[in-house]
Amino acid sequence: MKNFEISVLDLAPVKQGKSIHDTFQDSLSLARHTENLNYTRFWLAEHHNMESIASSATSVLIGFIANGTKKIRVGSGGIMLPNHSSLIIAEQFGTLESLFPGRIDLGVGRAPGTDGLTAQALGRNPAIINEQFPRQILELQRYFSKENADAMVRAIPGEGLDVPIYILGSSTDSAWLAAELGLPYAFAGHFAPEQMEMAFKIYREHFQPSQYLDQPYVMACVNGVAAETTEEAHKLSTTLFQAFINIVRNDRKPFAPPVDDMDDVWSPMEKSMVLQKLRYTFIGDQTEIQEKIKDFQNKFNVDELIINSHIYDHQKRLRSYEIIREAVNSLSQAQ
Repeated sequence: MKNFEISVLDLAPVKQGKSIHDTFQDSLSLARHTENLNYTRFWLAEHHNMESIASSATSVLIGFIANGTKKIRVGSGGIMLPNHSSLIIAEQFGTLESLFPGRIDLGVGRAPGTDGLTAQALGRNPAIINEQFPRQILELQRYFSKENADAMVRAIPGEGLDVPIYILGSSTDSAWLAAELGLPYAFAGHFAPEQMEMAFKIYREHFQPSQYLDQPYVMACVNGVAAETTEEAHKLSTTLFQAFINIVRNDRKPFAPPVDDMDDVWSPMEKSMVLQKLRYTFIGDQTEIQEKIKDFQNKFNVDELIINSHIYDHQKRLRSYEIIREAVNSLSQAQ
């Protein structure tokens, strides 16, 4: 098993009984905490029209987090590119990179990050997404290049800056694109695990070296809920389970505190659906987390693991990331 980086995905989760201001302060606290634990990057994801997620203005929130930290890379995991003009994103991330040199990542995906009606309100045209998304990535690369200085349309700030672009996916579609463009590839295994194995296979087998990357760089996002004991971890994980039940029921209310028994909350069919979606969720104490990550790595051999941890109690969420860091350190030392 090779060594790998470990990073954070934060959706700026809104909790019942808490304000969005509280949410942002918790995100900053988490970023500072994981920076001290030597996590590689802290990514925020674009979502819309969800009471439970406050990261809709992703670029603004990235600036807030980057300004409150010192060394951890901060970026998008991701910006849903067809929701935006390529020029606007180039300018926004050019501004962020100018403010925080060498610390900004631009992860991009093609999904809407919301429901169909809200996607329409965002101005998306679903008929051209598969054509538009690859073209927009090329536009971003052009806007960031020094060679664009002679163009009629330029990204200022942005031009000539090294803003790394990552391709995000939750199916095999973007694996082909990331391979063709020679860009790093991150898969959303925390909510769409079904095609992850095939996507990584496609990406690795068809990767074309580029000026940005010599060889494939594979990233997987998974859920992690770690605690001092197995019993506590499983109770804490019921917040995550309830959040996914709410998605199944199209109920977007804020995240709920843990419950003693999920069987009081979900039906057998809902349980089956949720556990299928949360196949790559590491729940347990440090020893269990370590074994689950080891098994995952033996299967997927990723370059970077991105941890999403939906835990209601903020201090327990911070502790979860500590335990996961300790588990990864123990794996590295055992090599």
